[in-house]
Amino acid sequence: MKGTLKVINGLKKKGLIIDYAIGGGIAALFYIEPFLTYDLDVFIIPTKGINQKGLILLSDVFDYLRSKGCSWKGEHIIIEGIPVQFIPVDELEKEAVECAREIEYEGVRTKVVTPEHLIVILLRAGRRKDIEKVERLLEQTEIDRNLLNKILKRFNLEEKFNVLHKGE
Repeated sequence: MKGTLKVINGLKKKGLIIDYAIGGGIAALFYIEPFLTYDLDVFIIPTKGINQKGLILLSDVFDYLRSKGCSWKGEHIIIEGIPVQFIPVDELEKEAVECAREIEYEGVRTKVVTPEHLIVILLRAGRRKDIEKVERLLEQTEIDRNLLNKILKRFNLEEKFNVLHKGE
């Protein structure tokens, strides 16, 4: 993982992305008891915008990764043996990246989505495994309920949260 994070940090240093944060299952592992997860989800704020056809331009990112010996396997890019999925941010994920916690992992600086933003992102995705992670985060992590409620409200997910958690 250390080598993977160094390559991802290189994207930011080279100006190929504005910023990033780890999300998904790996982010959840920073806050809750271990479970099996397959890949590393990385939310990125691209440097380049959207072209006339509405496509997000990431060719510079992928060219850089290829130059570092990375290869594709399905929807993942294998970086130092780790399957990585780069996810260009939407409004919620952009906020999550901007508010992410800076940490050090094996001597490498990185950013991890806060548990409050992670709950909202997982809730929005709504798959069974995502809802299970939401439950575990609520049980095993100290959550800033005021912040969580503000994010839920801002992204119109209060009702979905309340239905799943009976307003707890």
